[in-house]
Amino acid sequence: MEVIDAEESALITEIVEQMATQSRCAFERHRHAIRDAHAKSNGLLKGELTIHDDLPAELRQGVFARPGTYQVVARLSSAPSDIHSDKIPAARGFALKIIGVDGERLAPEIGGNNQDFLMVNFPALAFGTIPKYKRMLTLLEANSHAPDTFQRLVAGTAHGAKQVLESLGGTPGATLDGLARDNHHPLGETYHTQAAIRFGDYIAKLALQPASDAVRRLTGQPVDDVGYATLRDVISDHFAQHGAEYTLSAQLCTDLARMPVEDAAIAWPEELSPHRPLATLRFAPQSTAHPARQVYGDDVLSFNPWNGVTAHQPLGGIMRIRRAAYERSTAFRHSMNAQPRVEPSQSSDIPD
Repeated sequence: MEVIDAEESALITEIVEQMATQSRCAFERHRHAIRDAHAKSNGLLKGELTIHDDLPAELRQGVFARPGTYQVVARLSSAPSDIHSDKIPAARGFALKIIGVDGERLAPEIGGNNQDFLMVNFPALAFGTIPKYKRMLTLLEANSHAPDTFQRLVAGTAHGAKQVLESLGGTPGATLDGLARDNHHPLGETYHTQAAIRFGDYIAKLALQPASDAVRRLTGQPVDDVGYATLRDVISDHFAQHGAEYTLSAQLCTDLARMPVEDAAIAWPEELSPHRPLATLRFAPQSTAHPARQVYGDDVLSFNPWNGVTAHQPLGGIMRIRRAAYERSTAFRHSMNAQPRVEPSQSSDIPD
């Protein structure tokens, strides 16, 4: 289903080198290596994923082929490639690592037997192909490293433009939607893989939606009195008293013309193929951001869409470039921070 352009390899090399230059600059600013994207952690969670036992045949694929319960680790984050105040609205990330998944590995060199799914709180990317990403990269990096006051202005302007467009019956594009993010409570958001993945014999996109009352009532709720690390604090405050449940679902591709694999900026229409529940993700009350756990999440732990089984191979140009970009970023971060590069084999590997 994939269509690979003859110029793709050269573009990937250029983009990865440009990202490497920015990583080195970020290291000099912080004297510490950070991720190329989703640099700021807002919480690290341990939980379990229970595969539903009544799935129809087309949903019993890959990890979801048999009912059962897996231990998981999840990292909640903010999307920019540098660390800024939470006063700046930004896309939020939810990276899920399912521990102990059997099957042929996509990247055996990573080690371990885990399956990573990386999700963001809007369904489509602003740059859905590699050439578009190349053109957007300089703008994204300039905005990421701009002063916080300028970034707040950009987000506010985009939010106003989005409201006007919606009032006139229009639909915001992925770029405008991404820039106009509100500072809503991250635990109430719905998260999406954005790009397509193989889903056993099918193609799909995944989504994670609040299910328990404790997080459903946070959907659309603004975070008040936002400071530098308020999102970390509200997540920590929630899990000090409450647990959380989410539903993991799959949207199967049924029309390659309207649900393309190669352009991740195009949201797949729900009327063609609705999201269908696969599993329930549960988190018990816990400490999410104490120093040992935060350091483990920031410096030791890695998430990579290519860390998984061949039944869930990432698809499309954006996923193909991520293979090279995530590998380079992870190697640089672990080397510069003098931290081991390991995959957890059980949730108890994560500090309590």
